[in-house]
Amino acid sequence: MNLLQNPQIQALLEGQTPEMRQRREHALQILSAALIAVNPAQAVKNSVKIDTSAVTLHIDAVAYNMQYYEQIYIVGAGKAGAPMAGALAEILQGRLTAGSVNVKYGHMAGAPQLSTLKIVESGHPIPDEAGVAGARQIIEILQKSTERDLVLAVISGGASALLELPVEGVSLADMQTLTHKLLKVGATINQLNNIRKHLSQVKGGNLARLAYPATLVSLILSDVVGSPLDIIGSGPTVPDTSTYQQAWEALEQFGLTIVGELPESIIQHLQKGLRGEIPETPKPNDPIFAKTRNIIVGDNQVAAMAAAQTAHELGYNPILLSTFVEGEAREVAKVLVGVAKEVQAFNTPVAKPACILAGGETTVTIRGDGRGGRNQEMALAIALALDGLDNIIGVPLATDGSDGPTDAAGAIVDGQTVSKARKLGLDPLDFLARNDAYHFFEATGDLLKSGPTNTNVNDLTLFLVWE
Repeated sequence: MNLLQNPQIQALLEGQTPEMRQRREHALQILSAALIAVNPAQAVKNSVKIDTSAVTLHIDAVAYNMQYYEQIYIVGAGKAGAPMAGALAEILQGRLTAGSVNVKYGHMAGAPQLSTLKIVESGHPIPDEAGVAGARQIIEILQKSTERDLVLAVISGGASALLELPVEGVSLADMQTLTHKLLKVGATINQLNNIRKHLSQVKGGNLARLAYPATLVSLILSDVVGSPLDIIGSGPTVPDTSTYQQAWEALEQFGLTIVGELPESIIQHLQKGLRGEIPETPKPNDPIFAKTRNIIVGDNQVAAMAAAQTAHELGYNPILLSTFVEGEAREVAKVLVGVAKEVQAFNTPVAKPACILAGGETTVTIRGDGRGGRNQEMALAIALALDGLDNIIGVPLATDGSDGPTDAAGAIVDGQTVSKARKLGLDPLDFLARNDAYHFFEATGDLLKSGPTNTNVNDLTLFLVWE
């Protein structure tokens, strides 16, 4: 996706000095390169090939004899599910028997027009009935599979919410309450997914259980720091290393085991697991994984390296600090601005003109009733830390194009953002205290609205620093 081709983003260049306009253009070019590098369809095509005779399917250097398999199915979930499934269907050249993939509302770009492949739009970050219905469709497909069948799964960011089918006794409304609570207290993606895996019929390796004894290959676009297979999308096709004990301890950490905090059905199910009355999620030694492969086709590292290369081509000295950045968004912002100030003052750890890159996924502890997401909150904290400084801009970006429950991917800020806001009668500290970064940047005109990018590989934050 080329962000500069988007009219809403072009508006971010208006009213700027020629110098600042050029720097903003450069920042958007660099971020565009990151998004293009993790295009879901191309990522699938890079890993999956078919020979000219359409007999052998090569997936990440492993050959699969198409003549052996009686049926071929596509299942999965994620914000990038439509283009990933579309690329697979194209590669299979008419050999697809059936398929069903859950995607987020508004993420149908790249969906193939095939009667054999259903793309189901469903709720994210809060699961809904459409996601449950889509999960049931997937289960129906998998229940038909045999040892002579090939199941291709596409998993990308958002799959945990989009592919939802609670265990017996736990309702969708119960899971919605749980998700709301965990998001509000700032639980990490690892904690959130460990809990959800132990309340699901499809997460935590259970999709692989349903596919067994068919051959199962999962193509995964990672949206989790470090790309741990059992956390991405709550690991539906991966042996689960987490336990009921860990899920319970995470709830205890946030005070959610207190009576009345969560639906009783969730508490009872997890306690049964703790007592060993119900089985654990499938573990690494389970024979159901004997015919399963899980392959990462794209992640934050790929996006960040592409951004660094483009920054170099534009004349900047790039530095990738880390793709493992986690923590409270407003606190991470202070650290990253500290690095930018170091560059500006002393040309270390990289000389000006510099492009500082950091990838990962921060969290927000919700204290107010405002609207926003972790990237917008980080942008507001960056703006406060940069107040009055020249020749630095910062852009935190959600690579899926949707930051929290908003239509913005992030925001672009500099040392004049706060003074501009105060001239409009806005108090940035008040907006930060209320977690209302969206309305702050809506007023200043600095929201970055890309629309759905149809990919998702964590967040990427960029700083440009120049003389």
